[in-house]
Amino acid sequence: MSDFLAGLCVAVLPVLALGVWLGRRTARADSLAGLGTPVEHATFETLHTASLAAPPLRAGLTEETARKSARKLRSLLGTDALCLTDREQVLVWDGDGAHHRTEIMERLAGPLDTGRGEAFALTCDRLDCSVRWAVVAPLTVDDRVHGALVACAPRESAVLVRAAGEVARWVSVQLELADLDRSRTRLIEAEIKALRAQISPHFIFNSLAVIASFVRTDPERARELLLEFADFTRYSFRRHGDFTTLADELHAIDHYLALVRARFGDRLSVTLQIAPEVLPVALPFLCLQPLVENAVKHGLEGKAVPPGKCHIQITAQDAGAEALVVIEDDGAGMDPGLLRRILAREASPSGGIGLSNVDDRLRQVYGDDHGLVIETAVGAGMKITVRLPKYQPGVHSAGRLTRE
Repeated sequence: MSDFLAGLCVAVLPVLALGVWLGRRTARADSLAGLGTPVEHATFETLHTASLAAPPLRAGLTEETARKSARKLRSLLGTDALCLTDREQVLVWDGDGAHHRTEIMERLAGPLDTGRGEAFALTCDRLDCSVRWAVVAPLTVDDRVHGALVACAPRESAVLVRAAGEVARWVSVQLELADLDRSRTRLIEAEIKALRAQISPHFIFNSLAVIASFVRTDPERARELLLEFADFTRYSFRRHGDFTTLADELHAIDHYLALVRARFGDRLSVTLQIAPEVLPVALPFLCLQPLVENAVKHGLEGKAVPPGKCHIQITAQDAGAEALVVIEDDGAGMDPGLLRRILAREASPSGGIGLSNVDDRLRQVYGDDHGLVIETAVGAGMKITVRLPKYQPGVHSAGRLTRE
């Protein structure tokens, strides 16, 4: 989070400075109706224009993102023409003088290699061409030059050189944030793979053994359990979407519990209380199932011999702007100190990685105040509470997965 805030400050300050410069340049005695001084007005216009250019750039440097942001970037600089390039070609040219594309790319070899800006005169025989000078400002992310911002003007201008450098720095920060977003996505995908890898081989073997035990005595029951197993594994290993709906996650949990109940019989009882209005809420994929699996493991398998019974209660209720999901068991519980070490990844007993993984993912998506809330003690069972914001930017489910 601190890296993000630092990046945000670096992103905003150059643009703010540019806005102040534009305001001073255009300042006059009279104020602009209701918008404060000319400096304040120009700063507001600059920040507003920058905010419109930022979203496309947060997707990286491509022809499409360059096309969507170029007009706004040219407006920031007030130049006759502006182009964005990668290391191989001009991605977009906005304004006059598009016939200078080839010349620009030929002159970019030095700035792209050194990462240093450069200004030079353009060669042109056309009398109607308004651009005679170009300022190149490299776009750098992690000390690697990805491309360049080139501002073209009728004449040489030291002010334009400095302004182009500031805007290029701002664009570079947006591209760096795009890289961070991609890294975050890769991290989430890796964590989902880790969760999938944790689907216990013992659970798979035990489920297949239970199904096999019904093949001769109750073929219809065996068929039902086989479909439950197929649906659960299909959901767990699906390849599309980082997010799902609470309805789909609970549906997968129902398949999982059907297989567990077939194995343990009346030793396991489950109560579900689900408010229909929270079923469409989006949440990270495979977020609740590991918590239910943890409840089964510590609530039933964790009990001392002779084996006893376990009751698991799953509730999901509307809590205003959030959906509140609680998973509670009356099993063996856990030492709170050990639990803290598990969540901090300092200890990883069987089933512990699932808890820490889910906790980390919830914090990454919703913020640190939305981590798991766990109440437990040795012999007192465990209660896990998950708070899911109903509306969160960037959190969208991938749609319901149906049986084929």
